[in-house]
Amino acid sequence: MMEFNEAQTGQGAVSGSDQVEHNDNNNIGSMDSLLKDEALTIDLPQQGEIRTGVIASISPTQILVSIGAKSEGVIAGRELDQIDPEERASLQVGQEIPVYIVNPEDASGNVVLSYVRAREQLSWDVVETMLEGEQVFDSKITGYNKGGLIVNVQGLRGFVPASHISPARRAASAGETPEQRWARMIGEPISVRIIEVDRERRRLILSERTAAGSETRQSLKERIIEELEVGEVRTGRVTSLADFGAFVNINGADGLVHLSELSWDHVQHPREVLEIGQEVKVKVINVDKEKKRIGLSIRQTQEDPWRLKVEKFHSGQLVEGVITRLTKFGAFARLEGDIEGLIHISEISDNRIEHPKEVLKEGDVVTLRIIRIDPEQRRIGLSLRKVDSPAYADKDLKSLTAELYPESEDQPPSPEPEA
Repeated sequence: MMEFNEAQTGQGAVSGSDQVEHNDNNNIGSMDSLLKDEALTIDLPQQGEIRTGVIASISPTQILVSIGAKSEGVIAGRELDQIDPEERASLQVGQEIPVYIVNPEDASGNVVLSYVRAREQLSWDVVETMLEGEQVFDSKITGYNKGGLIVNVQGLRGFVPASHISPARRAASAGETPEQRWARMIGEPISVRIIEVDRERRRLILSERTAAGSETRQSLKERIIEELEVGEVRTGRVTSLADFGAFVNINGADGLVHLSELSWDHVQHPREVLEIGQEVKVKVINVDKEKKRIGLSIRQTQEDPWRLKVEKFHSGQLVEGVITRLTKFGAFARLEGDIEGLIHISEISDNRIEHPKEVLKEGDVVTLRIIRIDPEQRRIGLSLRKVDSPAYADKDLKSLTAELYPESEDQPPSPEPEA
């Protein structure tokens, strides 16, 4: 009986220690699963992100801020020293403040925060909105230099060039030096409008002159909006620049040329192709009467150079290309100059592949077939596997004949009769 039980235990039953181990493994698996699930729900801070945090503690050397994600960040060192002493003294535990993520994890494992950078980035967001809305606002003159006046805007340093100071204020200035002309104006109120925003260069240009006639311009803009029609081309003058585009004045009304509508070429900032005061042709692409906004395009007044460059290509043509980039969905190949096409992963091989690198590598020179040209999207579809496709045999023969015998597209020239 004992032997039977032992045998049964050895063959089919689970011993106590095995059961414990089995349960432990299940618990470990469950714990791993829980940890993974929890990790997916944790909103981890990212470098460059701005968050609203709550001050947890304040000491002479650091400020701890709760930023969610079950963690605290620290404002210390240089980031703490940059805070204005008066404002720093006003901060209190429990107060909500904006913070900029400088480093999600430093050498000590701390999340490094900046209060000043967060305030500054939010201020740039505000002035960009003010520029787009052509908003006039009141401020005070805080300083000057040889070129004009300094005005505080949302904590940022704005500059009013002498040419944009109102005639009345300039008439009141006198003297040979900037100090003689502008020093006594420090502290005086001033109404200005933003005409240029360049966050990257920390450039904020203001105008007192344009602010003076804002009501007249607003009524004029309303009239122009009623007259404008989508699709028409007008001549305008550049009035202001921003990271997101340029404003162009058409008969007294400003319209926005978005960054993507400045040029057919890639442009990172409007200053690369435009300057304030420049006269340009623009196409009206959108008129929003309710929001009183005008959308303009400069590039749509010009012929797309891409179309000219691809005129020599046609669908079905064999071309030589250099592989420039591999991605999960395909490979890019340069045909000539800056003309590139995409070989979708399904067009690389007759056999199924998981990644283009199984067949191609960057720098390879390969023969390809053009299978699609999309002028609207500026895209060329290429195929490697269809290079030798029988479906294109007749077209390849005609192309070869035309290349060898340019006098006739269908057949070689007849031999000349013998003398």
